[in-house]
Amino acid sequence: MDVSIILILLLAGTLVTLFSGKAAGKVALAFGLLALGASVALLTKFNAHQNIGCLGVWMENPQIYFALNGDGLSLAMVLLTTSLLPIIMYSTFGSEVKNPSSFYALILFMGFAMVGTFLAADGFLYYIFWELALIPIYFIALNWGNGDAKERQKAVVKFFIYTFAGSLFMLASFAYLYTKAGNFLIGNLSALSLSADEQFWIFLGFFAAYAIKIPLIPFHTWQAAVYQKAPTAGTMLLSGIMLKMGLYSVLRWQLPIAPYAAKTFMTIFIVFGIAGTIYGSIVALRQKDLKKLLAYSSLAHVGLIAAGAYTLTVDGLRGAVLQMISHGFVIVGLFFAAEVIFRRYQTREISEMGGIRVQAPKFTSMFMILVLASVALPSTFNFVGEFTVLYGLSSINIWFPILGGLTIILGAYYMLKMFQNVMLGEANPKPFADITFQEGLTMGVIIAVLFFFGLYPKPIVDMITPSIEQILSYTHKL
Repeated sequence: MDVSIILILLLAGTLVTLFSGKAAGKVALAFGLLALGASVALLTKFNAHQNIGCLGVWMENPQIYFALNGDGLSLAMVLLTTSLLPIIMYSTFGSEVKNPSSFYALILFMGFAMVGTFLAADGFLYYIFWELALIPIYFIALNWGNGDAKERQKAVVKFFIYTFAGSLFMLASFAYLYTKAGNFLIGNLSALSLSADEQFWIFLGFFAAYAIKIPLIPFHTWQAAVYQKAPTAGTMLLSGIMLKMGLYSVLRWQLPIAPYAAKTFMTIFIVFGIAGTIYGSIVALRQKDLKKLLAYSSLAHVGLIAAGAYTLTVDGLRGAVLQMISHGFVIVGLFFAAEVIFRRYQTREISEMGGIRVQAPKFTSMFMILVLASVALPSTFNFVGEFTVLYGLSSINIWFPILGGLTIILGAYYMLKMFQNVMLGEANPKPFADITFQEGLTMGVIIAVLFFFGLYPKPIVDMITPSIEQILSYTHKL
């Protein structure tokens, strides 16, 4: 078995689901679980010092390879994707979905493209998967989103243009690198001896694509509107997995290919990340819409992840990867909790909520655990990632973890304040039924993952560390 089996399952699932009619949701979930099973099976054969992959010539001129590489870093991101896909699809079973065959087929196709992005070891192949992931989320947000149709279309088109335009700079960088290496294989591109000026422009070309996708300020202006207008499943895909494509790509492509530029401008890009952390937290404090509050909370967390990724230290990069994975589960759980409330109240305005605790104690307890996990309570997965990132930042400048740590303080304030306004207070006259079995299982699985890896992160740490050390070896040669 090689890594291509996951892509085959997701693509086959897309085609079968498209013709499954009313059974589309269950069929898509079955293929999602098969992809997860294949990912776990691959992990049982994983050796930190011997990658799992496949390589074959795709085109002769230009020389393009169908090259997939499954090292610890890429397999960790694949496992995140294949774990969240079934959770996201299962979470929709409590809502009515129009044209379910197209909806679930697009989700699986997006999973196929994101897994391909994480596995691709040829720059051109990577670019194709990168762009393919944009197509399904565009239609998911446009056709199944909420709110005014014109406003939704405006938000989605802005997102598409932003991300597509940024990706063109990355494509131009790959085209230039091809003239130097004669192919797009990541090993050959990373081995190039580029001048300082060449690295600078290559670094910025990649940054244009990644900063928009993550997003980092000031490239974030598309995020809140799209998160708010997209259906909850679309928001989960964007926040839980898709933004990780940009963060992962910083580590996989940007740092090894342009290490001199990364080292020279390290402080600037750490400041970019920390600024996003502070900005996202402050803006979240002022939000009255629950989904927008969670969107800015996500912006704050990914800013800290990006800062860790640019530290060029083992602890910084390791913490960034741990935080990527933990953030994926936490934010998906929080957006699902917001969806549970919307199903009962048909509103996302925080001022119209309150008193839920009296009517739904089980839901309140689960929501509280997710809130505490979001603010990095010790024993939860987020704490492991954030602590490691801050430790990595401290080796660069002591002010970086002090400023970056504001996300924990501010995050605790606005998340607990949100919880108080949404869940506590006098009983709301609107009836609020406690969670169903399907809703409880969705939240319960996420909570179990957050506690398990919060208490025992060693399996993931052992898996990703050799890959991180390999990435940093390019910067140590300078």
